Amino acid sequence: MTQQNQQSTLEKPVFWSIPPSALTFEELADKSAVLKQRLADISKRFSDVRFATSLAAEDMVITDAIAKASAKIKLFTLATGRLHQETVDMVKITEDHYGVVIEKVYPHESDVQAFIEQYGMNGFYDGEESKKACCGARKIKPLNAALLGADAWITGQRREQSTTRTELNLEELDDARGISKFNPLFDWSEADIWTYIKQEKTPIHPLHLKGYPSIGCEPCTRQVKKDEDIRAGRWWWLQSDSKECGLHVNK
Repeated sequence: MTQQNQQSTLEKPVFWSIPPSALTFEELADKSAVLKQRLADISKRFSDVRFATSLAAEDMVITDAIAKASAKIKLFTLATGRLHQETVDMVKITEDHYGVVIEKVYPHESDVQAFIEQYGMNGFYDGEESKKACCGARKIKPLNAALLGADAWITGQRREQSTTRTELNLEELDDARGISKFNPLFDWSEADIWTYIKQEKTPIHPLHLKGYPSIGCEPCTRQVKKDEDIRAGRWWWLQSDSKECGLHVNK
């Protein structure tokens, strides 16, 4: 092996890192005010609004804004049973920091067992069908249960995140559940998110500091190399157009 090849073999990959701040204090103040007003307006329009938080960056921005706007919005998280320990720990960190309660919504044991019996514990690696089946048992069914009785729900989706979200709007109808759905960060950039987090001193998920721009279940999430798409680490073994779990797909 040549010296050049040895050096190439020893080189460590450079992973994604938190982008530098891109907004002035005044610009961030304006964006923050708009976000808080959006959340306040949503909570006034609807009697039962719920926010599904993954504890990752976008959702921490929304959580921070909900707390500071004193918006009447219930928080919950999908405790899939396959999350990183860091994500599990972030629930209590967030609750303690903001003085809020985050409901943990678990999958039904029978649904998980049915998936395992058909596909195997890690059968989601076999293809799109098995991946959707796992997400269905661990995420979609629990989400449906978590939203029973709600008349609106909130997500941390942004247009910039992926090709499947470029037409995202602030408000849409969730046809599958028959309720309104809001994406209050739809027009925010990645740099906007991180500028807010830095200036507002919002708690940061530890995996963001280790090259994970997007965080899901542990076996389905990996670090992303510098200049890769920010969702490249989600279900990386599938085609690039398969980066949704089904939570945000209508009928």
